[in-house]
Amino acid sequence: MKRIFFVEDDLSLINGLAFAMRKQGYELDIARTGAEAGQLWADGKYDLVILDVSLPDGSGFDLCKKIRKTSRVPIMFLTAADEETDIIMGLDIGGDDYITKPFKLAIFLSRVNALLRRSENFNQAETELNSNGIRICLLSREVRKNGTLVELTASEFKLLRLFMENPNIVLSPEQILSRLWDCDENFIDSNTLTVYIRRLRTKIEDNPAEPRNIVTVRRMGYRWNSTD
Repeated sequence: MKRIFFVEDDLSLINGLAFAMRKQGYELDIARTGAEAGQLWADGKYDLVILDVSLPDGSGFDLCKKIRKTSRVPIMFLTAADEETDIIMGLDIGGDDYITKPFKLAIFLSRVNALLRRSENFNQAETELNSNGIRICLLSREVRKNGTLVELTASEFKLLRLFMENPNIVLSPEQILSRLWDCDENFIDSNTLTVYIRRLRTKIEDNPAEPRNIVTVRRMGYRWNSTD
């Protein structure tokens, strides 16, 4: 049975979503404050975390940062905030999905199920990727270039991993977005992806102005140019 950690302070929303998730066969632990969430997280192992951003005593973003220090469990943000900067920050600090209120129950459950399936596939993957002098340790989320540690955000890490798992294959912007993020395409779009690509290149390319690893294929997308 999958265990879900649900952090939300709205009692009416808790009652409705908890009923629906338990009906799907999920086991659920619920916290209504950041302090309560910290205690529950320390005591349990979970397959998915759902975090409200605004809590009575803090922020779901802070909880996400704390969780990411010790775990790669999938994290979904559930909040009324729909500003682009909030969504991008949530993804950059380690979130995997972001759904804004109000929403339809069927869509919410579909995305919960998708994150859980993705988590299972992640856990079955190889523990290390190597290409062009770049090494990714999937368990520790550590990236090294020619032996030197490279600091990446969670979104940059996911993007690099996707490229290295698909060497010499052209990935369209739509393919990349659909495989990495389930957020509203009005916010996580091809323009945002271009920013992520540019930031990642500055960290892993010898000359970001003339990239040799992440190559742009005109009118088609991007390709990891494996030379190994």
